Amino acid sequence: MVLYKLQDFEPNYRDTFEGRDINGLGVYTQGTDEKIGTVSDVLVDEEGHFRYLVVDLGFWIFGKKVLLPLGRARIDYNVDRVYTIGLTREQAEDLPEFSEREALDYDYEERVRGVYRQPTGSTLPLETSAAVEASAPVDTTYKPATTTPTYNRDSYNYEQEPSLFGLNEQDHQTLRLYEERLIASKRRQKTGEVTIGKHVETDTARVAVPIEKERVVIERVTPADAGTAVSGREADFREGEVARVEIYEETPEIRKEAFLREEVRVRKVVDQDTVETQETVRREELDVNSGNLPVEER
Repeated sequence: MVLYKLQDFEPNYRDTFEGRDINGLGVYTQGTDEKIGTVSDVLVDEEGHFRYLVVDLGFWIFGKKVLLPLGRARIDYNVDRVYTIGLTREQAEDLPEFSEREALDYDYEERVRGVYRQPTGSTLPLETSAAVEASAPVDTTYKPATTTPTYNRDSYNYEQEPSLFGLNEQDHQTLRLYEERLIASKRRQKTGEVTIGKHVETDTARVAVPIEKERVVIERVTPADAGTAVSGREADFREGEVARVEIYEETPEIRKEAFLREEVRVRKVVDQDTVETQETVRREELDVNSGNLPVEER
């Protein structure tokens, strides 16, 4: 089973406890009221059930943190204390040290549970009903089992060991009725991504350019004095006389020029929406079996 820090599992857990916080409470031995350390964290399972208190044993063993199963603890908010049930200094020394860098796997938990399973001769709570007749005293002497049960990593369940993980409400001598309520929270998750890029497309553009071309036009005309005799001096016959005329024409010259066409701005907007969800919650009701005896409820 996977364990989580209470703060990581439910950041707003203090709202559930009406503003109270378990972290920082002093830890004392039951009966002797000897302070052994403080609660530095709480570990819960995948369903949010409390399983261990992380206890800093600064008053017993400086610098060592260990796990205390919830069934071996009693929380008294009236005095802001946590009492350990049946924990001895020898057990504290045998417990594996808790480190956030070490994996909290089944093997590690088994090492922790193995220490608490060892009989110590201390007084531990019996797994009895919370409704006990006042005239019938309860024998709370811890009686270790004659045989040590075996557990399997594939089938282990915390409910198999109520002495370690039970709520121990009998230590409070109060029957508490619980109910579940929905705590709404939200988490941000990635649903995808939009990729925006650009590519180059080619096209054929046409442009009309007016040009000029020169050409030679030869005109033969008959002068007005055609047929009139001229003197030999005027009649200058020269062979090979050439008239030269330069001819020009224009040719189009095309060049390309880049210019800014438009800007594309990319941004994100957040749409607000309300999503309704539902879940089944449980509530405990009181069953009173008094026979023919009068019972007054206040």
